[in-house]
Amino acid sequence: MVLNPAGAPARIITVSPSNDKGAFKIRPDCGTNVAVTGKQPKTGRPALQAADLERLALHYVERYATSRARLQAYLHRKLRERGWAGEAPPPVEQLAERMAELGYVNDALFAEMRATALTRRGYGSRRVEEALRLAGIEDSDAGAARTVAEEGAWDAAMRFASRRRIGPYGASPADEPTRKRQFSAMLRAGHSFEFSKRIVSAAPGDELEEPL
Repeated sequence: MVLNPAGAPARIITVSPSNDKGAFKIRPDCGTNVAVTGKQPKTGRPALQAADLERLALHYVERYATSRARLQAYLHRKLRERGWAGEAPPPVEQLAERMAELGYVNDALFAEMRATALTRRGYGSRRVEEALRLAGIEDSDAGAARTVAEEGAWDAAMRFASRRRIGPYGASPADEPTRKRQFSAMLRAGHSFEFSKRIVSAAPGDELEEPL
């Protein structure tokens, strides 16, 4: 109860507009009003059902090139966020296999595309292998990707050296501590010991040919 300045209870009138968009509580004695929305507090989104899970899978494969393992990881994350309303276990693996059967997911093609992208960015075959492992690519689907990485290994190493100004791309001869750091950087980028040593040991301006 609200008291007016004279100590008497203040009258409060609730007015509901005809458009049903809400109501106002009005204090006639001072003209103050307080909006009342009538909306219920927000609650969590409903737990997922089979149809919801399928819609999420389709939306994901439409937007992203992915592998079966990555799709499964995405669906499991959504299940952790929203829960599962079905009585049977959520058909995550079955959905991933179905997407593959429909051609929406192609692990071999995904692996080849990833290997091509990494090679063009100057990463070696070991980094490609690591990326395929993280994407859940099985050996049976990794053949073409490995071929891309192996055939492009030298060009990728030279591309990395060019970007980092290593060896023949340096502005001046590097001292021993610098060469050690450069060598370590090339190994971390996935390049072989042989290629890394050959490139790091080269002087600025040297023209290197791919070893036979």
